[in-house]
Amino acid sequence: MSFLPLLESSLLRSTIPMLLLAAVHPGTRAADLEWPEITAETKPWSRWWWLGNIGRPEDFSSEMEKYAAVGLGGLEITPIYGVRGYESRFVPYLSADWMKQLGHVLEEGKRLDLGIDMATGTGWPFGGPWIGPDTAGRYLVHRVYPVGGSGRLEEPVVFEQEPVLRFAGPLRVVLSELRDPVSSNDNLQALALDQVRFPRRIPLVALIGFSSGRDPIDLTGRVDPDGRLDWEAPPASEGWTLHALFQGWHGKQVERAGPGGEGDVVDHFSGDALKSYLGHFDQAFAGRPLDGLRAFFNDSYEVDDADGEADFTPSFLEAFEMRRGYDLRWHLPALSGGGDGDEAARVLSDYRETISDLLLEEFTRTWGGWARAMGKIIRNQAHGSPGNLLDLYAASDIPEQEGSDVLSIKMASSAAHVTGKRLASAEAATWINEHFSGTLGEVKEAVDQFFLGGINHIVYHGTAFSPPDEPWPGFHFYASIELNPSNPIWRDFPVLNRYVARVQSFLQTGRPDEDVLLYYPIHDRWAQVGDGTLPHFHGRENEGMTQWREVSGRLHQAGLGFDFVSDRQLGGVTLADGLLRTEGGADYRAIVLPETRLMPLETLQRVLGLVAQGATAVVQGSLPVDVPGWSRLEERRAAFEALVGNLKQNGSIADGVEILPWGRGRLLIGDDPVAMLEAAGVRRETLVDVGFSMIRRRTEAGHDLFLVNRSVETLDGWFPLADAFHDAALYDPMSGMSGRGATRTGRDMKGEIFLQVPPGASIIIRTSDRAIEGPAFPYWRKGGEGVAIGGEWSIDFVAGGPDLPESVVLQEPGFWTERGWERAAVFSGTAVYRTGFVRPENPADGWMLNLPEVADSCRVRLNGREIAALIHPPWRVILTADELLESNDLEIEVTNLAANRIADLDRRSVLWKRFYNVNMPARFRENRGPDGLFTAAAWPVRPSGLAGPVTLTPMEALKSLEPMPTR
Repeated sequence: MSFLPLLESSLLRSTIPMLLLAAVHPGTRAADLEWPEITAETKPWSRWWWLGNIGRPEDFSSEMEKYAAVGLGGLEITPIYGVRGYESRFVPYLSADWMKQLGHVLEEGKRLDLGIDMATGTGWPFGGPWIGPDTAGRYLVHRVYPVGGSGRLEEPVVFEQEPVLRFAGPLRVVLSELRDPVSSNDNLQALALDQVRFPRRIPLVALIGFSSGRDPIDLTGRVDPDGRLDWEAPPASEGWTLHALFQGWHGKQVERAGPGGEGDVVDHFSGDALKSYLGHFDQAFAGRPLDGLRAFFNDSYEVDDADGEADFTPSFLEAFEMRRGYDLRWHLPALSGGGDGDEAARVLSDYRETISDLLLEEFTRTWGGWARAMGKIIRNQAHGSPGNLLDLYAASDIPEQEGSDVLSIKMASSAAHVTGKRLASAEAATWINEHFSGTLGEVKEAVDQFFLGGINHIVYHGTAFSPPDEPWPGFHFYASIELNPSNPIWRDFPVLNRYVARVQSFLQTGRPDEDVLLYYPIHDRWAQVGDGTLPHFHGRENEGMTQWREVSGRLHQAGLGFDFVSDRQLGGVTLADGLLRTEGGADYRAIVLPETRLMPLETLQRVLGLVAQGATAVVQGSLPVDVPGWSRLEERRAAFEALVGNLKQNGSIADGVEILPWGRGRLLIGDDPVAMLEAAGVRRETLVDVGFSMIRRRTEAGHDLFLVNRSVETLDGWFPLADAFHDAALYDPMSGMSGRGATRTGRDMKGEIFLQVPPGASIIIRTSDRAIEGPAFPYWRKGGEGVAIGGEWSIDFVAGGPDLPESVVLQEPGFWTERGWERAAVFSGTAVYRTGFVRPENPADGWMLNLPEVADSCRVRLNGREIAALIHPPWRVILTADELLESNDLEIEVTNLAANRIADLDRRSVLWKRFYNVNMPARFRENRGPDGLFTAAAWPVRPSGLAGPVTLTPMEALKSLEPMPTR
């Protein structure tokens, strides 16, 4: 674009030719090709469901040994509902016996090098039997009373809250059968209460009289205990309207609570309420060592998936006035949506911002301070809450997300990057597919999405503790991928875990390397009227921030790395060496403002202050037009408009882009943020144009890039990298192979690397400004047509159940479920396909072993040695020429899913779904039985095993890539 010469050149350093870097460090050695160290934290962790807190010390030990053996690095203890028939073994939460269990597990974690986190409660959200009326969540009721012609209000100012009773389980009672408080009732596990709101008169908070042309009158103190108002309205031409606020008890119960953890949810907006709640942990922990515990955990904010919203706290009015600068009581008509529309939007925005502040200051920071006083950290899921997620995540030691939307995922990783947190975690692979139908390949796909969103600490969802002697399939949590030893996929689970550990060994080192700070315009959302008191934030489109979503998606798809930044976080950004530097030490090259209507004056001043020092700001669409909120509106608005007016005085237009000089920098305003950023010298990784998704981190000598091929074809060829480099290494995290990559300087003087990445596969590139020593990474090209491996194949069933089918011999491999063998259709486990073959006569550098279809994972052994483990297509592996003998024995060990065996149990009506509370609901409607629970009884037999023909394709090793001509 022709306006490029107008920009500062400090952002163009990434285009230094690769040959220049080679001259700076001729012949020096960088790190070798070893993988980074694998630690307990680089390994994946798993949420460890304790159903009913059932468990003997020896059982915990034996199961933890299994977890460590498959490559898990840690466990997060979350107690939940119990199992029917085990009531005598339930252990009340935080009791002395429960604390003995925790102590044993912490000691075993140290022995097995398994890290341990624990939820600060059972189920979710925080709450339990210690929560009483003074500390439970509240809600706000707003009522309007017109004063009649008599000048007096005849009806009492009272409010009786409507009763609410919701269940998570099948048992039903009527509200009159329950005692208040809820925790005093018996059989709470069977009741599985989700929300209980008893009918009662709730307290009056404020009663304010309004009349046009008159000052509001506070009448709260003139209401007697029976609700009678002792007041006669002064004459007024338009009469008087009285606005009353009442506070009720929300009634949300701890979801999926474990024994001893049932009860009301805590008031998340009161630090005193939270301290009272945490005091019970202090009592339980007193005198007990917790040195094996790393972190306390908080699940996603799910208070308001109930009737009404928890949107108030007793001290709210005082907190509002302190933070917003005015008394909310004088603006009750606006809060209810009445009166002037602009005032209503501004007051509602201030209300929502105050709720966000309280959730940050009274809950998140209070909880974090409590944990740090014990030498622990917090791992926090902030999504789903009515607060600014970026600020809530920033107050967490390990921010954690869930889901599959990469922009939502980036809310947690952005906060980690901006504030200098080493880890950003994810609740990963939650309820993939239907029960017992998720494959390890699907888990890998989900995990990759988190990696690409900046997550570097995977916590599977999850692993239910099940006593080793429990009949198959054991204990299970309803929304889990069932990563338990009873699940057949456990056999190849180590393959996935090694992959995750290898990737995270890179993603947990170095520093984040995004280029753009993308402003999060939350005030625009807070000012939207007509959708309830509180919006809840997940990062998805339902937040009503379409321009922010659209710009985020365009930057991501274009390969422009970015992190979201909040108003609060922008306040700590400085300019250093031409780069924007956050308080956490992360560097960025530009700020992007998506289409934003309302921006705090302080934020605009901060952005322009950085631009004046030389920073680049890109504005999509147009500049913000106003300030949010009500307090000192005219004063703030005048300052805002003056600032914008001064900014626009010396603007010019080039190629449809408005250029506004400001001090040593400029603002660029236009419709295409991608083009403006490229013109400003911000790197764009063009790898995304051909089907790669990627994330990049900075190292001392260069960069690490994690790539996933999201196309349907193998990406094979030379690919340019945005940053200059001297040498590069490739690491295959699935196989563990590494080597020097083939590199060259392209025609545009950009460094290029040769890649061969099948669809769905991943590769890690490590670039360096120095020479890398070691063997070259292997590249292959098809050298001829494939030939089928002939001869007989035997199938031996080696592990699984309900029993092992007899061995059989076939003329070619096929699914064991399609042969009509007795019991094979209901078998879940592992079978070994064996055959022998003679080395092909025609010479080749290597041979590709092609397995047409595997259901659902496999290990390949050649002549008694395992050479590959595969958990997703394409099902193929390269055999080098020296690996083939004259005569060869081939074994393909195939493991299927638990689906066929579960379907057999359900067809025979075998009772295995014995869990309290929600039990085992179906994820998909078609799998819901007459009792409302999941059933696989109608499932057809799922193909299992190995489909043929298995072929060998001659391959040629590419040995002359470096001297290939540039394009």
